[in-house]
Parts: sequence; C-alpha cells; structure tokens
Amino acid sequence: MWGQLFTPWMKQQADRLMRAVTSAAILLSRALAAAWRVIRPGVILVLNALLAAVLIFEEWGWRPLSNLLAHLARFRIWALAELWMAGLPPYGALVALAIPTAILVPAKLFGVYLLALGHVISAIVVLGLAKVASTALLARIFILTKPALMEIAWFKRAYDLFVPWQEALFAWVRASWVWRYGRVVKWRAGRAWQSMRPSLVALWERLRPRLAALAQRIRITGRAVWRRVSLRSRQLLAQIRPPRTTSRLTRR
Repeated sequence: MWGQLFTPWMKQQADRLMRAVTSAAILLSRALAAAWRVIRPGVILVLNALLAAVLIFEEWGWRPLSNLLAHLARFRIWALAELWMAGLPPYGALVALAIPTAILVPAKLFGVYLLALGHVISAIVVLGLAKVASTALLARIFILTKPALMEIAWFKRAYDLFVPWQEALFAWVRASWVWRYGRVVKWRAGRAWQSMRPSLVALWERLRPRLAALAQRIRITGRAVWRRVSLRSRQLLAQIRPPRTTSRLTRR
C-alpha cells in the first residue's frame, strides 16, 4: 500500500527536480554566453597582445641572440665548444639543451631571493638577464645540435607537429590588428629616429667635450675630498688612540 502511494509521488518529485536542474543549467549557460560576449573582445585583445609579444621575441629575440653568440666563434675556446656540440650524438644533443637552464638556475634563484626581500627592480633585472642569457644559449645550442636531434624519432615527430601549429598561430597573430598596429608604431618610430638622428648626433658632439670636462672635474673633486677625509680620519684616530705604554727597558 505504502509503495503504491509513494511511487507516483517520488516520480513527481524527481520530475520537478529534473526540470529545476534543467532550467538552472539553461539560465547558467545563457548567463555565461552573455558574459562571454561582454568580455570576449578584452580576452581576445589580451591574447593577441601576449602572442604578439611571443612573436616579437621569436623574431627579434631568438634569432638575433643566436646570431650574437655566433660571433663569439672567433675565440678558440668558444669555437671548440661549438664544434664539440655539433658533433654530439642524438641523446647527447638532447642533454645539451638542458645546459642553459642548469647553468642559470643559481641566477634565477638569486632573483627570486631578491624578490622575496622586496627588491623588485633588482629582481626583475636579474631574472630578465638570466632569461635573455638562457634564451641565447638555448637558441645557439639548438641550431648546432638540430641535425642530431632530428635523428630521434619521437623528437622529430614532436617537432614536425609543433612547427606547423606554431606557424599557423603566428600567421593568425600577424593578421590581428594588434600586430598590424605594432608594425605601424615600429615604422613610425623608425622614421622618427632617422629624422632625429642627425640632430641628436650633432647635440652629442657639442655636449661631449663639456661632459668630458665635467667628468674630469668630478674626478679631481672626488680625489681632493677623499684626501681631506682620509687626513681628517687619521687626525681623529691619532686623537682617540691611547698613549703607548713605556717599554720595560725604559721603566728600568
């Protein structure tokens, strides 16, 4: 009897609960869709800006830094190190890619330590220099060891999968208005620099003798002040220093 009474009631409550959950899900999805329509331009703008920064670093950071390190090959030690890396076996080349990170870990830890102490600017400088140095080393080592790395099957598959995806992503970024506007800004800045360069060079040529004279005057004044401070310090020490005790021979 009780089962016959409760079964229709339970079905009714379950149907009500299902309708309430469905209505809540519909309302939530509509709210999320409306919120996405509002924040979508800002999110896309931030994403484009971040990807543009990555692309700028790829074009004006990775390659120029690698080319800069390539000039160090005129030194015999550096040339021998590059020759040794270029002759590494596949998995040896893979291990060599970890060298930049391993070398600069102490510098990065020091930057984090400075940040924990509250020296934000110093920490940013240290971390930035460590990042630039590690990127330059990584780029140069990858160029030297790429033929050996391509002999590793799984590395080659990952590289062949990543590069087309990266190129498609960068093509999408280059088509964005953020990137186009950045190129316009760069072009305008280049034109402004070319127009201002002669006047700036002439100004520097006029100011350089004065700056040299000012630097010489500062050095002379600094030396004079240092001599005065040293002399005054010695005089004060002579006044503060206790008198010497007489020797045993004098007392006798």
